[in-house]
Amino acid sequence: MAAWLGRTGEHDVTVCARRALENLTVETPTETFSTQPRVVTAPPEAPAVDWVLVATKAYDAESTAAWFSQLTAHGARVAILQNGVEHRARFAPYLAPEKILPVLVYCPAERSEPGRIRQRRAARLVVEEGGPGREFAALFAGTEIGVETTPDFTTELWRKLCLNAPGALTAILLQPNGIFRDERIAAVSRDMMRECIAVAREEGAALDDSMIEGTLDIFRKGPADILNSLHADRLAGRRMEIDARNGAVVRFGRKHGIPTPCNQMVVALLEKLAEG
Repeated sequence: MAAWLGRTGEHDVTVCARRALENLTVETPTETFSTQPRVVTAPPEAPAVDWVLVATKAYDAESTAAWFSQLTAHGARVAILQNGVEHRARFAPYLAPEKILPVLVYCPAERSEPGRIRQRRAARLVVEEGGPGREFAALFAGTEIGVETTPDFTTELWRKLCLNAPGALTAILLQPNGIFRDERIAAVSRDMMRECIAVAREEGAALDDSMIEGTLDIFRKGPADILNSLHADRLAGRRMEIDARNGAVVRFGRKHGIPTPCNQMVVALLEKLAEG
């Protein structure tokens, strides 16, 4: 996101990171480009800005929050570009509710090394309809990232979680998305998505089982070597977003008295693998 925004020449982009980066290079199916944003590595160095885009892992909310007082000193809104369905709840301890804009991210991309990203296809972002959503969308004018607004963000949140849920299987098997072409894996994926859809409906999402085959079709037709982010994190020995993804299905299922045995099994297996 920083690379695309910096490329337009319309924005002064600052990247808040753990370590310095010389530049950001993005490889897309049609081109490779680089930008050189300002990079700061300590919260006191951060400037006050108009918009903050949080693109960390979901479990990094607390450490991310250390940056907010400097960055939002002039009243900046904070866009949360993360997985899961709890964007607002995750950042409620650190930000006023009206300053938070949840963002859904559809961007198959992998970081091959610090500062270098392979983006598999054009990115799409989804935000709530309204003034903040329109202002956020305007930031990406002149880029190849499409930003859509929706009046039913709850449905879109849970649709994305249903899409993400089967991805945990790639992390368990340590095999890329080609596994979904195996009907045995597809059958398990269907059960995981059915559980997620049942929970989503109780949370007010307008979803039904008709989305399942379409989702599997996306997996099957995509490049077989794509790495799901859970898979990539496990390979790299990093912490995985288990709780924000399949863990959320299990937790919300428990809240509504809906059994989620497939997602519960996946969570147990990934947590055990993470211990090792």
